[in-house]
Amino acid sequence: MKFRWQRRHIGEFIAKILMYFSFALVIGSLGLILWTVVSKGLPALTWDMISQTPKGGFYLGKEGGILNAIIGSLYMAGGGTIIALLFSLPLALYLETYLGESRWGNWVRLSLDVLWGIPSIVYGAFGFTIMLALGMRASLLGGIIVLALLQLPIMTRAMDEVIRRMPRDLEQAALALGSTKLEVATRVVVRQMMPGIVSAILLAFGRGIGDAASVLFTAGYTDRIPSSLMSPAASLPLAVFFQLGTPFPEVQQRAYASALILTIIVLVISLGSRWLSSRVGRHTIK
Repeated sequence: MKFRWQRRHIGEFIAKILMYFSFALVIGSLGLILWTVVSKGLPALTWDMISQTPKGGFYLGKEGGILNAIIGSLYMAGGGTIIALLFSLPLALYLETYLGESRWGNWVRLSLDVLWGIPSIVYGAFGFTIMLALGMRASLLGGIIVLALLQLPIMTRAMDEVIRRMPRDLEQAALALGSTKLEVATRVVVRQMMPGIVSAILLAFGRGIGDAASVLFTAGYTDRIPSSLMSPAASLPLAVFFQLGTPFPEVQQRAYASALILTIIVLVISLGSRWLSSRVGRHTIK
């Protein structure tokens, strides 16, 4: 009996050590990344860099900024998020309302998990192949569509997990009052799970705006702000990539400033997700 007690407490002690080590590793990695980006990028971050497009000789260390990449990233990530939402929310509701834990439902969830794990460069190669078959050139539209494909499994599975946590009593009570499954899904489930749905949307948006591989072949890159859906579009991740690839220290420092801008955008999205979730959560049943 004493041996079992000692073994249990030894196991608990080891688990605590691993927990503290994991926490320190995560916080230390985040702090190191932020310190690197801020310390190297903040000196090069100016208003001209945010408010101007690249001028002649920008990649040689001359004047200009990355406004084209900022707007291009927002266009592509925003458009991809809207398209993915149009498909992912109905799919998540259908999974929970009609398929549930059936074999078909589990197969759909497995397929979404596989799509979530596929590297983004594969999405880019797939989109590039389709664009060649259709005779399309690298464009803002191509980047939006590929990012929508990338975000779709992320958004759907996140929503599905949130919806599955809804108290079953609410659904059963609505059905007992004569509501159809569709009415329960659109009027009860969506309202009750709105904080989690908002978080899923912003999670997918954050993934889309920070991805480089999927838009490398489909959106291209340009020093101009896209004027139409068929125009090529720049993005912040690719701006970081191209600037770091130059041999000029001043341009490389601008790459860290671009990374800092991208980090700030993602941070604002994360904080906005928390704020929106708390706001819409006031209307849910606890």
